[in-house]
Amino acid sequence: MDVKKLIAQYPIVADLAAERETLWVNPDYGEDAKLPLTKEDLFDAEARYHRFGPYMAVAFPETAATDGILESPLYRIRKMQEHVTQREGYSLPGNLYLKADNELPISGSIKSRGGIYEVLKIAERVAMQHDMLSYADNYAKLNQPEFRELFSHYGIAVGSTGNLGLSIGIVAAKLGFKATVHMSRDAKQWKKDVLRSKGVNVVEYDGSFSKAITTGRQLAEADPSVFFIDDEGSTDLFLGYGVAAIRLQKQLHDQGIPVDEDHPLFVYLPAGVGGSPGGTTFGLKTILGPNVHAIFAEPTHVPSVVLGMATGLNEKISVYDIGLDGLTEADGLAVGRPSRLAGHVLRTILQGIATFDDDRVLAYTAEMMDTQQMQLEPSATAGFAALRQAQPYLTQHYPMANASHIVWSTGGMLMPASEHERNYKLGKAILDRK
Repeated sequence: MDVKKLIAQYPIVADLAAERETLWVNPDYGEDAKLPLTKEDLFDAEARYHRFGPYMAVAFPETAATDGILESPLYRIRKMQEHVTQREGYSLPGNLYLKADNELPISGSIKSRGGIYEVLKIAERVAMQHDMLSYADNYAKLNQPEFRELFSHYGIAVGSTGNLGLSIGIVAAKLGFKATVHMSRDAKQWKKDVLRSKGVNVVEYDGSFSKAITTGRQLAEADPSVFFIDDEGSTDLFLGYGVAAIRLQKQLHDQGIPVDEDHPLFVYLPAGVGGSPGGTTFGLKTILGPNVHAIFAEPTHVPSVVLGMATGLNEKISVYDIGLDGLTEADGLAVGRPSRLAGHVLRTILQGIATFDDDRVLAYTAEMMDTQQMQLEPSATAGFAALRQAQPYLTQHYPMANASHIVWSTGGMLMPASEHERNYKLGKAILDRK
């Protein structure tokens, strides 16, 4: 690929290639477009989640209190708002919240909703094809031995940098499927260890996420008994992520947080391949309407979604094509090529994308512990970087006095204490230098 020609046509590529922090504002935002997914699709996914509630409640007792429904809290984080804006020297009108997907039951990340949803949909389809399940049944029966025997004849595979693999692997193995996760060099060792402890086959690759997912897809295609969950193009994953908006709508209502023209809502989401923040953004725009605005955050070393969207090449371009190494402490975002689906769906519904240096997320990780006593992995704090970089633009274009800001967390719940301690020390050292 001729990078010089790309830069001449799209100047932002020069900043991306130089690993400079930057904000890209989507020129097509708000334009009319026919989306390939609908509100009906979202509610179909939500209905399936509710059918599986009785199963989830018995198979994963940690979900029993919510009748088997996976959801995370919405926290008002006043101390973090005061601390980070004072340190970084900017004003943030309105209120700051954290959508704590690091606390989602079972696998503790934003990937939980989409990954678990697609596994459940596969299980439902297989059980119905074998005349063992009907829509009117109590799905708790899926926890019985005869269903685990049935599912043991099938495999579920996925390529992952970590969090999606945890979501899919844990639930697929619990149901009885032969679960395989193809993992790249960027995946943390502790995530591989957790998966293996749950009976999941982990296949490791020296190369990038692209190699892991491509090889995993090819192996699955050669075996008709294996279902491959494709993080680069699955509409089921996308819709599973999107149901978050239905639940968030109720949380906003319960906390008295309005969303209208005078009370805009800004949501800051970490992006890897683009599927989980993309599906979430689709859900937010579909359920909450035009006064919610999403901004993604990506590492300067792996800005795959902004590269794809800014050039219009989407999945046809990789960060490696412009000379980047794809390495980041935010391992959950270490994906060099964007989703085949996300960029096309997001073309008119995503406000923009900010890129960040790793030092930022490590510092935010330490600050979240100091101010809110919350343990997050570096990927989970990326939204704070987008929050900071987007403010000059947002204050020029929106009424901000009564705005609400939601930083969407990703993972951290399952991370070992030693990893949290390492990240905290790195973050504190960065803060001490500033």
